[in-house]
Amino acid sequence: MEGNQHTHAPGHRHSPDHHQGHGHTPEEDGQLRRSAGARLKQLRHVLAHAVAPHSHEAADKVDSAMETSGEGMRTLWISLAVLGATTVVQALIVALSGSVALLGDTIHNATDALTAVPLGMAFLLGRRAANRRYTYGYGRAEDLAGILIVATIAASAVLAAWMAVDRLLDPRDITHLWAVSAAALTGFAGNEWVARYRIRTGRRIGSAALVADGLHARTDGFTSLAVLLGSGGAALGWPAADPVVGLLITAAILFVLKDAAREVYRRLMDSVDPALVATAEIALRSVDGVIGIGAVRMRWIGHALRAEADIVVHAHLTVVQAHELAVAAEHALIHTVPRLTAATIHTDHSPTTGPDPHSALAHHGDRPDPAGALR
Repeated sequence: MEGNQHTHAPGHRHSPDHHQGHGHTPEEDGQLRRSAGARLKQLRHVLAHAVAPHSHEAADKVDSAMETSGEGMRTLWISLAVLGATTVVQALIVALSGSVALLGDTIHNATDALTAVPLGMAFLLGRRAANRRYTYGYGRAEDLAGILIVATIAASAVLAAWMAVDRLLDPRDITHLWAVSAAALTGFAGNEWVARYRIRTGRRIGSAALVADGLHARTDGFTSLAVLLGSGGAALGWPAADPVVGLLITAAILFVLKDAAREVYRRLMDSVDPALVATAEIALRSVDGVIGIGAVRMRWIGHALRAEADIVVHAHLTVVQAHELAVAAEHALIHTVPRLTAATIHTDHSPTTGPDPHSALAHHGDRPDPAGALR
Protein backbone atom coordinates (compact mmCIF):
# COMPACT_ATOMS: atom_id res chain seq x y z
CA MET A 1 0.00 0.00 0.00
CA GLU A 2 1.11 3.49 -0.67
CA GLY A 3 0.23 6.45 1.47
CA ASN A 4 1.17 10.05 1.85
CA GLN A 5 2.19 11.06 5.35
CA HIS A 6 -0.63 12.75 7.17
CA THR A 7 -0.49 14.94 10.30
CA HIS A 8 -3.08 16.51 12.52
CA ALA A 9 -4.52 19.82 11.40
CA PRO A 10 -2.64 22.88 12.72
CA GLY A 11 -5.51 23.85 15.02
CA HIS A 12 -5.63 20.48 16.75
CA ARG A 13 -5.04 20.71 20.52
CA HIS A 14 -6.23 19.10 23.74
CA SER A 15 -8.26 21.07 26.25
CA PRO A 16 -6.91 21.32 29.81
CA ASP A 17 -9.55 18.93 31.05
CA HIS A 18 -9.10 16.46 28.22
CA HIS A 19 -7.62 13.69 30.32
CA GLN A 20 -10.32 14.13 32.95
CA GLY A 21 -13.00 13.37 30.33
CA HIS A 22 -14.54 16.86 30.27
CA GLY A 23 -15.20 19.13 27.23
CA HIS A 24 -13.64 18.56 23.83
CA THR A 25 -12.94 20.82 20.94
CA PRO A 26 -15.18 20.43 17.85
CA GLU A 27 -12.34 18.62 16.02
CA GLU A 28 -11.96 16.14 18.90
CA ASP A 29 -15.70 15.53 18.95
CA GLY A 30 -15.55 14.79 15.23
CA GLN A 31 -12.64 12.40 15.72
CA LEU A 32 -14.48 10.60 18.52
CA ARG A 33 -17.54 10.18 16.31
CA ARG A 34 -15.39 8.85 13.46
CA SER A 35 -13.59 6.49 15.84
CA ALA A 36 -16.89 5.18 17.18
CA GLY A 37 -18.17 4.74 13.63
CA ALA A 38 -15.00 2.88 12.67
CA ARG A 39 -15.35 0.55 15.67
CA LEU A 40 -18.99 -0.13 14.77
CA LYS A 41 -18.04 -0.84 11.16
CA GLN A 42 -15.26 -3.17 12.29
CA LEU A 43 -17.72 -5.02 14.53
CA ARG A 44 -20.10 -5.48 11.59
CA HIS A 45 -17.18 -6.73 9.49
CA VAL A 46 -16.13 -9.27 12.15
CA LEU A 47 -19.71 -10.54 12.45
CA ALA A 48 -19.95 -10.86 8.67
CA HIS A 49 -16.76 -12.89 8.56
CA ALA A 50 -18.03 -15.08 11.37
CA VAL A 51 -21.03 -15.98 9.22
CA ALA A 52 -19.01 -16.36 5.99
CA PRO A 53 -15.34 -16.66 6.99
CA HIS A 54 -12.73 -16.05 4.35
CA SER A 55 -9.19 -14.82 4.00
CA HIS A 56 -7.15 -12.75 1.57
CA GLU A 57 -3.77 -14.01 2.70
CA ALA A 58 -1.15 -14.72 0.03
CA ALA A 59 -1.47 -18.47 0.54
CA ASP A 60 -5.21 -18.33 -0.11
CA LYS A 61 -4.66 -16.34 -3.30
CA VAL A 62 -2.12 -18.93 -4.48
CA ASP A 63 -4.61 -21.71 -3.69
CA SER A 64 -7.26 -19.87 -5.73
CA ALA A 65 -4.87 -19.53 -8.67
CA MET A 66 -3.97 -23.23 -8.46
CA GLU A 67 -7.65 -24.14 -8.27
CA THR A 68 -8.48 -22.24 -11.46
CA SER A 69 -5.38 -23.65 -13.17
CA GLY A 70 -6.47 -27.12 -12.09
CA GLU A 71 -9.91 -26.53 -13.60
CA GLY A 72 -8.26 -25.43 -16.83
CA MET A 73 -6.08 -28.56 -16.85
CA ARG A 74 -9.11 -30.81 -16.33
CA THR A 75 -10.84 -29.09 -19.24
CA LEU A 76 -7.79 -29.65 -21.45
CA TRP A 77 -7.47 -33.32 -20.53
CA ILE A 78 -11.18 -34.07 -21.05
CA SER A 79 -11.34 -32.20 -24.34
CA LEU A 80 -8.14 -33.89 -25.51
CA ALA A 81 -9.70 -37.29 -24.77
CA VAL A 82 -12.85 -36.39 -26.71
CA LEU A 83 -10.89 -35.11 -29.70
CA GLY A 84 -8.62 -38.16 -29.55
CA ALA A 85 -11.62 -40.50 -29.74
CA THR A 86 -13.05 -38.46 -32.61
CA THR A 87 -9.76 -38.72 -34.50
CA VAL A 88 -9.63 -42.50 -34.04
CA VAL A 89 -13.17 -42.91 -35.44
CA GLN A 90 -12.34 -40.74 -38.44
CA ALA A 91 -9.07 -42.58 -39.08
CA LEU A 92 -10.87 -45.94 -39.19
CA ILE A 93 -13.34 -44.62 -41.76
CA VAL A 94 -10.49 -43.11 -43.82
CA ALA A 95 -8.99 -46.59 -44.04
CA LEU A 96 -12.36 -47.94 -45.19
CA SER A 97 -13.34 -45.25 -47.69
CA GLY A 98 -10.04 -43.86 -48.92
CA SER A 99 -11.47 -40.35 -48.72
CA VAL A 100 -8.72 -37.79 -49.14
CA ALA A 101 -10.99 -35.07 -47.81
CA LEU A 102 -11.68 -37.01 -44.63
CA LEU A 103 -7.99 -37.84 -44.33
CA GLY A 104 -7.15 -34.14 -44.38
CA ASP A 105 -9.84 -33.44 -41.77
CA THR A 106 -8.53 -36.27 -39.59
CA ILE A 107 -4.96 -34.99 -39.74
CA HIS A 108 -6.27 -31.49 -39.07
CA ASN A 109 -8.20 -32.58 -35.96
CA ALA A 110 -5.31 -34.67 -34.64
CA THR A 111 -2.83 -31.82 -35.08
CA ASP A 112 -5.09 -29.16 -33.64
CA ALA A 113 -5.93 -31.30 -30.60
CA LEU A 114 -2.28 -30.96 -29.67
CA THR A 115 -2.76 -27.22 -29.04
CA ALA A 116 -3.78 -28.40 -25.56
CA VAL A 117 -0.10 -29.11 -24.92
CA PRO A 118 1.23 -25.52 -24.92
CA LEU A 119 -1.84 -24.29 -23.06
CA GLY A 120 -1.43 -27.02 -20.45
CA MET A 121 2.23 -26.06 -20.07
CA ALA A 122 1.13 -22.45 -19.60
CA PHE A 123 -1.30 -23.45 -16.84
CA LEU A 124 1.44 -25.42 -15.08
CA LEU A 125 3.93 -22.58 -15.48
CA GLY A 126 1.37 -20.12 -14.15
CA ARG A 127 1.36 -21.97 -10.82
CA ARG A 128 4.95 -21.01 -10.12
CA ALA A 129 5.40 -18.44 -7.40
CA ALA A 130 6.59 -14.93 -8.18
CA ASN A 131 10.29 -14.20 -7.73
CA ARG A 132 12.67 -11.25 -7.96
CA ARG A 133 12.85 -11.48 -11.76
CA TYR A 134 9.19 -12.25 -12.48
CA THR A 135 7.70 -10.16 -9.71
CA TYR A 136 4.12 -10.63 -10.91
CA GLY A 137 4.49 -14.38 -11.39
CA TYR A 138 4.15 -16.41 -14.59
CA GLY A 139 0.49 -15.90 -15.41
CA ARG A 140 1.27 -14.16 -18.70
CA ALA A 141 2.46 -17.52 -20.08
CA GLU A 142 -1.19 -18.06 -21.02
CA ASP A 143 -1.00 -15.05 -23.33
CA LEU A 144 2.01 -16.59 -25.09
CA ALA A 145 0.05 -19.83 -25.52
CA GLY A 146 -2.82 -17.74 -26.91
CA ILE A 147 -0.52 -16.37 -29.61
CA LEU A 148 0.41 -19.92 -30.61
CA ILE A 149 -3.26 -20.92 -30.73
CA VAL A 150 -4.13 -17.95 -32.95
CA ALA A 151 -1.26 -18.90 -35.25
CA THR A 152 -2.62 -22.46 -35.43
CA ILE A 153 -6.10 -21.19 -36.36
CA ALA A 154 -4.51 -19.13 -39.13
CA ALA A 155 -2.68 -22.21 -40.36
CA SER A 156 -6.00 -24.10 -40.30
CA ALA A 157 -7.54 -21.47 -42.57
CA VAL A 158 -4.62 -21.74 -44.97
CA LEU A 159 -4.85 -25.56 -44.98
CA ALA A 160 -8.62 -25.52 -45.60
CA ALA A 161 -8.23 -23.05 -48.46
CA TRP A 162 -5.39 -25.04 -50.02
CA MET A 163 -7.34 -28.31 -49.89
CA ALA A 164 -10.43 -26.64 -51.42
CA VAL A 165 -8.47 -25.13 -54.30
CA ASP A 166 -6.60 -28.41 -54.85
CA ARG A 167 -9.90 -30.29 -55.19
CA LEU A 168 -11.20 -27.71 -57.65
CA LEU A 169 -8.12 -28.19 -59.83
CA ASP A 170 -7.93 -31.96 -59.36
CA PRO A 171 -11.39 -33.49 -58.61
CA ARG A 172 -11.37 -36.83 -56.82
CA ASP A 173 -14.05 -39.47 -56.37
CA ILE A 174 -15.25 -40.33 -52.87
CA THR A 175 -16.41 -43.87 -51.95
CA HIS A 176 -18.46 -45.09 -48.98
CA LEU A 177 -20.22 -41.74 -48.77
CA TRP A 178 -22.43 -42.85 -45.87
CA ALA A 179 -19.38 -43.69 -43.76
CA VAL A 180 -17.66 -40.43 -44.70
CA SER A 181 -20.82 -38.50 -43.75
CA ALA A 182 -21.01 -40.31 -40.41
CA ALA A 183 -17.36 -39.51 -39.73
CA ALA A 184 -17.91 -35.87 -40.63
CA LEU A 185 -20.85 -35.66 -38.23
CA THR A 186 -18.74 -37.30 -35.53
CA GLY A 187 -15.98 -34.78 -36.12
CA PHE A 188 -18.38 -31.85 -35.98
CA ALA A 189 -20.13 -33.09 -32.82
CA GLY A 190 -16.86 -33.78 -30.99
CA ASN A 191 -15.30 -30.45 -31.89
CA GLU A 192 -18.43 -28.43 -31.08
CA TRP A 193 -18.75 -30.10 -27.67
CA VAL A 194 -15.11 -29.39 -26.91
CA ALA A 195 -15.49 -25.80 -28.16
CA ARG A 196 -18.42 -25.10 -25.84
CA TYR A 197 -16.66 -26.75 -22.90
CA ARG A 198 -13.41 -24.83 -23.37
CA ILE A 199 -15.10 -21.47 -23.97
CA ARG A 200 -17.36 -21.90 -20.94
CA THR A 201 -14.47 -22.85 -18.65
CA GLY A 202 -12.18 -20.17 -20.11
CA ARG A 203 -14.71 -17.43 -19.45
CA ARG A 204 -15.41 -18.72 -15.95
CA ILE A 205 -11.74 -18.75 -14.90
CA GLY A 206 -10.80 -15.69 -16.99
CA SER A 207 -8.44 -17.46 -19.42
CA ALA A 208 -8.35 -15.74 -22.82
CA ALA A 209 -6.08 -18.48 -24.17
CA LEU A 210 -8.56 -21.22 -23.27
CA VAL A 211 -11.38 -19.23 -24.91
CA ALA A 212 -9.24 -18.89 -28.04
CA ASP A 213 -8.56 -22.63 -27.98
CA GLY A 214 -12.30 -23.24 -27.75
CA LEU A 215 -12.85 -21.05 -30.79
CA HIS A 216 -10.11 -23.06 -32.49
CA ALA A 217 -12.00 -26.30 -31.82
CA ARG A 218 -15.05 -24.70 -33.39
CA THR A 219 -13.09 -24.12 -36.61
CA ASP A 220 -12.30 -27.83 -36.68
CA GLY A 221 -16.02 -28.54 -36.51
CA PHE A 222 -16.58 -26.25 -39.48
CA THR A 223 -13.95 -28.19 -41.42
CA SER A 224 -15.76 -31.43 -40.64
CA LEU A 225 -18.99 -29.92 -41.90
CA ALA A 226 -17.23 -29.12 -45.15
CA VAL A 227 -16.50 -32.82 -45.57
CA LEU A 228 -20.15 -33.67 -44.84
CA LEU A 229 -21.59 -31.15 -47.28
CA GLY A 230 -19.02 -32.07 -49.88
CA SER A 231 -19.93 -35.75 -49.68
CA GLY A 232 -23.60 -34.80 -49.91
CA GLY A 233 -22.91 -32.83 -53.07
CA ALA A 234 -20.93 -35.75 -54.51
CA ALA A 235 -23.86 -38.08 -53.80
CA LEU A 236 -26.09 -35.72 -55.81
CA GLY A 237 -23.68 -35.81 -58.76
CA TRP A 238 -21.92 -32.49 -58.16
CA PRO A 239 -18.23 -33.25 -57.47
CA ALA A 240 -17.38 -29.54 -57.18
CA ALA A 241 -19.60 -29.22 -54.10
CA ASP A 242 -16.81 -30.41 -51.80
CA PRO A 243 -14.22 -27.75 -52.75
CA VAL A 244 -16.79 -24.94 -53.03
CA VAL A 245 -18.08 -25.65 -49.53
CA GLY A 246 -14.48 -25.88 -48.37
CA LEU A 247 -13.87 -22.31 -49.53
CA LEU A 248 -16.99 -21.13 -47.68
CA ILE A 249 -15.79 -22.87 -44.52
CA THR A 250 -12.42 -21.17 -44.95
CA ALA A 251 -14.22 -17.83 -44.80
CA ALA A 252 -16.00 -18.94 -41.62
CA ILE A 253 -12.65 -19.93 -40.08
CA LEU A 254 -11.31 -16.46 -40.84
CA PHE A 255 -14.17 -14.91 -38.87
CA VAL A 256 -13.36 -17.17 -35.91
CA LEU A 257 -9.70 -16.23 -36.32
CA LYS A 258 -10.66 -12.56 -36.05
CA ASP A 259 -12.50 -13.13 -32.76
CA ALA A 260 -9.70 -15.22 -31.26
CA ALA A 261 -7.00 -12.76 -32.34
CA ARG A 262 -8.96 -9.86 -30.88
CA GLU A 263 -9.34 -11.71 -27.57
CA VAL A 264 -5.63 -12.42 -27.29
CA TYR A 265 -4.62 -8.95 -28.56
CA ARG A 266 -6.74 -7.23 -25.94
CA ARG A 267 -5.22 -9.38 -23.22
CA LEU A 268 -1.68 -8.58 -24.39
CA MET A 269 -2.57 -4.86 -24.40
CA ASP A 270 -3.89 -5.03 -20.80
CA SER A 271 -7.46 -4.39 -21.93
CA VAL A 272 -10.26 -4.88 -19.40
CA ASP A 273 -14.01 -4.59 -19.60
CA PRO A 274 -14.90 -0.93 -18.83
CA ALA A 275 -17.77 -2.25 -16.71
CA LEU A 276 -15.19 -3.69 -14.29
CA VAL A 277 -13.61 -0.26 -13.88
CA ALA A 278 -17.03 1.26 -13.20
CA THR A 279 -17.71 -1.47 -10.63
CA ALA A 280 -14.40 -0.74 -8.93
CA GLU A 281 -15.15 2.99 -8.77
CA ILE A 282 -18.54 2.34 -7.16
CA ALA A 283 -16.89 0.02 -4.61
CA LEU A 284 -14.27 2.65 -3.72
CA ARG A 285 -16.87 5.38 -3.28
CA SER A 286 -18.81 3.15 -0.89
CA VAL A 287 -15.91 2.97 1.59
CA ASP A 288 -16.46 5.25 4.59
CA GLY A 289 -13.79 7.94 4.67
CA VAL A 290 -13.09 7.99 0.92
CA ILE A 291 -14.09 11.47 -0.26
CA GLY A 292 -12.90 11.11 -3.86
CA ILE A 293 -11.18 8.77 -6.29
CA GLY A 294 -8.53 9.31 -8.92
CA ALA A 295 -7.16 6.92 -11.52
CA VAL A 296 -8.30 3.28 -11.43
CA ARG A 297 -6.20 0.83 -13.46
CA MET A 298 -6.58 -2.91 -13.96
CA ARG A 299 -4.75 -5.62 -15.85
CA TRP A 300 -5.04 -9.35 -16.35
CA ILE A 301 -2.16 -11.57 -15.29
CA GLY A 302 -3.08 -15.02 -16.51
CA HIS A 303 -6.67 -15.49 -15.37
CA ALA A 304 -6.45 -13.15 -12.37
CA LEU A 305 -6.94 -9.39 -12.15
CA ARG A 306 -4.74 -6.88 -10.36
CA ALA A 307 -5.67 -3.24 -9.77
CA GLU A 308 -4.15 0.12 -8.86
CA ALA A 309 -6.30 2.95 -7.56
CA ASP A 310 -5.92 6.47 -6.13
CA ILE A 311 -8.28 7.53 -3.35
CA VAL A 312 -8.68 10.92 -1.66
CA VAL A 313 -9.04 11.09 2.13
CA HIS A 314 -9.28 13.85 4.71
CA ALA A 315 -6.02 15.72 5.33
CA HIS A 316 -6.18 15.38 9.12
CA LEU A 317 -5.86 11.56 9.12
CA THR A 318 -2.75 10.01 10.60
CA VAL A 319 -0.57 7.63 8.58
CA VAL A 320 -2.10 4.67 10.45
CA GLN A 321 -5.64 5.85 9.75
CA ALA A 322 -4.88 6.47 6.07
CA HIS A 323 -3.35 3.00 5.80
CA GLU A 324 -6.39 1.40 7.43
CA LEU A 325 -8.58 3.22 4.93
CA ALA A 326 -6.43 1.96 2.05
CA VAL A 327 -6.78 -1.61 3.35
CA ALA A 328 -10.55 -1.15 3.56
CA ALA A 329 -10.57 0.11 -0.03
CA GLU A 330 -8.59 -2.92 -1.24
CA HIS A 331 -10.90 -5.20 0.70
CA ALA A 332 -13.96 -3.63 -0.94
CA LEU A 333 -12.44 -4.10 -4.40
CA ILE A 334 -11.56 -7.75 -3.82
CA HIS A 335 -15.11 -8.46 -2.65
CA THR A 336 -16.75 -6.57 -5.52
CA VAL A 337 -14.67 -7.11 -8.67
CA PRO A 338 -14.71 -10.69 -10.02
CA ARG A 339 -11.32 -12.42 -10.41
CA LEU A 340 -9.50 -9.57 -8.60
CA THR A 341 -6.79 -10.97 -6.32
CA ALA A 342 -4.91 -7.82 -5.19
CA ALA A 343 -4.98 -4.04 -5.43
CA THR A 344 -2.44 -1.32 -4.72
CA ILE A 345 -4.11 1.72 -3.17
CA HIS A 346 -2.48 5.17 -3.15
CA THR A 347 -3.92 7.74 -0.74
CA ASP A 348 -4.07 11.45 -1.51
CA HIS A 349 -5.31 13.99 1.02
CA SER A 350 -8.04 16.52 0.41
CA PRO A 351 -6.97 19.93 -0.98
CA THR A 352 -5.33 22.29 1.49
CA THR A 353 -3.65 25.66 1.27
CA GLY A 354 -0.23 24.05 1.65
CA PRO A 355 2.15 23.00 -1.15
CA ASP A 356 1.15 20.21 -3.49
CA PRO A 357 2.96 17.04 -2.30
CA HIS A 358 3.08 15.79 -5.89
CA SER A 359 4.90 18.84 -7.27
CA ALA A 360 8.21 16.94 -7.31
CA LEU A 361 6.65 14.38 -9.68
CA ALA A 362 5.08 16.90 -12.05
CA HIS A 363 7.86 16.67 -14.65
CA HIS A 364 7.98 12.83 -14.57
CA GLY A 365 4.60 12.15 -16.09
CA ASP A 366 0.93 13.01 -16.27
CA ARG A 367 -0.28 12.57 -12.72
CA PRO A 368 -3.74 13.98 -11.97
CA ASP A 369 -4.08 16.78 -9.47
CA PRO A 370 -5.62 15.37 -6.26
CA ALA A 371 -8.05 18.28 -6.29
CA GLY A 372 -9.24 17.14 -9.70
CA ALA A 373 -9.63 13.60 -8.41
CA LEU A 374 -12.57 14.57 -6.25
CA ARG A 375 -15.27 12.87 -8.29
